[in-house]
Amino acid sequence: MIFMKRPVYIMLFIFLFFCQQMNGQDISVSAAFDTTRILIGDQVNFTVTIEQPADIRLTLPNLRDTLIKNIEILAGPAVDTSGIPGNKIRITEKYLVTSFDSGFYRIDPVFAEMIDSGGLKRYYSDYSLLEVARVKITPSDTTAKIFDIASPYHAPLTLGEILPWVLLILLVSVIIWLLIRLIKKFRKVKKEETVPVIYEPAHIIAFRELEKLKNEKLWERGEAKKYYIRLTEIIRQYLENRFGVNSLELTTSETLEALVKTGFRKDGSYNKLRSVLTGADLVKFAKYKPEPAENESVFFDSYDFVSATKAADAIEEKSDFKDNQGEKGL
Repeated sequence: MIFMKRPVYIMLFIFLFFCQQMNGQDISVSAAFDTTRILIGDQVNFTVTIEQPADIRLTLPNLRDTLIKNIEILAGPAVDTSGIPGNKIRITEKYLVTSFDSGFYRIDPVFAEMIDSGGLKRYYSDYSLLEVARVKITPSDTTAKIFDIASPYHAPLTLGEILPWVLLILLVSVIIWLLIRLIKKFRKVKKEETVPVIYEPAHIIAFRELEKLKNEKLWERGEAKKYYIRLTEIIRQYLENRFGVNSLELTTSETLEALVKTGFRKDGSYNKLRSVLTGADLVKFAKYKPEPAENESVFFDSYDFVSATKAADAIEEKSDFKDNQGEKGL
């Protein structure tokens, strides 16, 4: 019985052996330079290519610093994997290399390896050849003429050498930009802190502007909206000059609220101001068309508000506005 089982074991061993051999034949490793001849300091790619079945795992070569003496590795590996027919894959590793010593160089075969039931197996590439030549700077007949010593050869700049300088310039530019903005901001704040000096009493300025508005006869010419805009600008500027309420940048409700916070009482003058501002909002924003009597009334209410709220120690100014309150036209 034992004798009968031996042929089965032998056949199984032979089958596994041939399967491994077939897998081995499906694996290929190659290595080569992009070109076999460079000048001193030139850079060239050294490419390792492995073709293998997709269902096995190989340990790939990992080259560091140098391929051999005088052949330096500058960057890599850059690894790329792609599929090929026959359920196989192609793995490519690229190294950027250079040399600063002339001569003929032979690179030892590169190998990939794997461990299976049969033990450690390695798959080697062929030898790779590279010639590093000197730059010819003199003619063949060197006795014909004496030449100056050639300047050192400069290798091309790489991105890694340029990038730190670019980042430094960007950083300095950002710092300068921030400093300029900061200086401008401080100057603006200092400028805004300067309190403008008003050389005329607030009510004098308001009366003068009201008189100009009256003489322009805007609403009589059909420009009611422009009339109400100018009228509210005069009143809002008066509120800023007289009470410190920055009304030009506030809505009507915000203006009235800010005025009350200054200690202004909600009396008849307050009601006239509210009537003037809300009526003007209807004309400016709601396309309301007021009657001539309304245009006159809002003007006189504005005048009365300024007159009633002017500073207590202000000198009374003569004006014919009060005399015109009984008239219908402005």
